[in-house]
Amino acid sequence: MGNSQNKIRVLIAKAGLDGHDRGAKVVARALRDAGMEVIYTGLRQTPEMITEAALQEDVHVVGLSILSGAHMTLVPKILKLLKEQGLDDTRLFLGGIIPDQDKPELIKLGVNGIYGPGTSTQTIIEDIQKACQ
Repeated sequence: MGNSQNKIRVLIAKAGLDGHDRGAKVVARALRDAGMEVIYTGLRQTPEMITEAALQEDVHVVGLSILSGAHMTLVPKILKLLKEQGLDDTRLFLGGIIPDQDKPELIKLGVNGIYGPGTSTQTIIEDIQKACQ
């Protein structure tokens, strides 16, 4: 990573039963426009499906979109599965509706960045680039 011809590979996933993916698609397009390779898994992914896709696609970053409120269940499970698959280096970024009181715990668990509605895509792009240097 950090090598300019090696594009940053990002998996964008919607976890759980959340059926709303406009934000995830906006972020995916912005990352692609910034020169990253983006794999979009679509809606209603289980932690196992997301981890398997991260492994298969050899991604540097998993961008997880959760609006359902299940982040405190889904995120630890995904982080555990990534570790079990030997993907400890894979960065996890979170977008969606995440209450402020949950953010410190999620960061402590290993989430690299948390973004709510209205976050500038430029901020997300820069944070991912920094995390992958």
